[in-house]
Amino acid sequence: MWQLTRYFLRLGTLGFGGPVALVGYMHRDLVERRGWIAEADYKEGIALAQIAPGPLAAQLAIYLGYVHYRVLGATAAGLSFVLPSFLMVLALGWAYQAFGGLPWMQAVFYGVGAAVIGIMAISAHKLATKNLKSDRLLWSIFAALALVTIVTQSEIAWLFIAAGLLVWLVRCRPRPPPGMLGAALPLLPAAADPGLLLQLTVFFAKAGAFVFGSGLAIVPFLYGGIVTEHHWLTDKQFVDAVAVAMITPGPVVITTGFIGYLVAGLPGACLAALATFLPCYLITVLAAPHFKKHGKRPGLMAFVDGITAAAIGAIAGSVVVLAQRSLADLPTALLAIAAAALLWRLKPLPEPIIVAAAALLGVALFPLTHHL
Repeated sequence: MWQLTRYFLRLGTLGFGGPVALVGYMHRDLVERRGWIAEADYKEGIALAQIAPGPLAAQLAIYLGYVHYRVLGATAAGLSFVLPSFLMVLALGWAYQAFGGLPWMQAVFYGVGAAVIGIMAISAHKLATKNLKSDRLLWSIFAALALVTIVTQSEIAWLFIAAGLLVWLVRCRPRPPPGMLGAALPLLPAAADPGLLLQLTVFFAKAGAFVFGSGLAIVPFLYGGIVTEHHWLTDKQFVDAVAVAMITPGPVVITTGFIGYLVAGLPGACLAALATFLPCYLITVLAAPHFKKHGKRPGLMAFVDGITAAAIGAIAGSVVVLAQRSLADLPTALLAIAAAALLWRLKPLPEPIIVAAAALLGVALFPLTHHL
């Protein structure tokens, strides 16, 4: 368990690229290279993370910790994965307030954002070829979800469940297992002053408990509550908060800690992060035994395959959506292509080296491309 905890500490410290890249790193490192997690357990974790609310990568980390070490492993994996990036956004929150904004972030993200697109594209490709193989139905679901994600620029939760049901119907229609529905139902979600801290806690608990999909999905919900409804931050501050999440490693949703710090200092940061991640931890730990008990049933395996195909399709679609936002000109497009090509050709090359090089290139190129 200490080795697994150390791994998630490292991933939380050095894992750039958001949920798409992070779930790809977990598959590469824990399933392919180390063999600590079985392919079936990984696929079950992805399926649970997609049909339950909360941040995708954090839920998968919690589930993978649960696989061998139950609640203790889930707790250790979740804390070690989230804690490094939380401490980073605390430091950035302090710097943001102390120095009146983070203008240097634009230059850094100019390069890092482009490189991350290349990293994410390679991760999505590996996930698709590994999990979908030559199954035409799964590839059809993949293509449909990728297209929906690109067109709507969001992840639609009920489509994941519909994909799982479709594969189950196609594969198991002659003899549907009678206990499958009962097994799946528990996995579905049920639906600096004290007053301000309570408001923050309630709002971020709702974000953690009712928003499905990756960090891409939670951003519109956060904007509506933080900027439009409560007026805790301005538009510029909110955009800076999202940028902080993108240039720091670990889960993108850790931006809630940065936002909480700006609104109510250290107590606000701690409560916002805790309220966001606690629901997904509880849902994952409570639902995991059902997956472990019933995961080998043919009907549930078909259901999981369908959800996995849908999830990978949505991940691939989100790469396109993020590329549209991050690749603003020719230099960023070339950076993304170069990052993908390096990872394709030099497989042992660590992603943090690419991210660091992209950050330096961004600092050098940004003034030239923006005439500053």
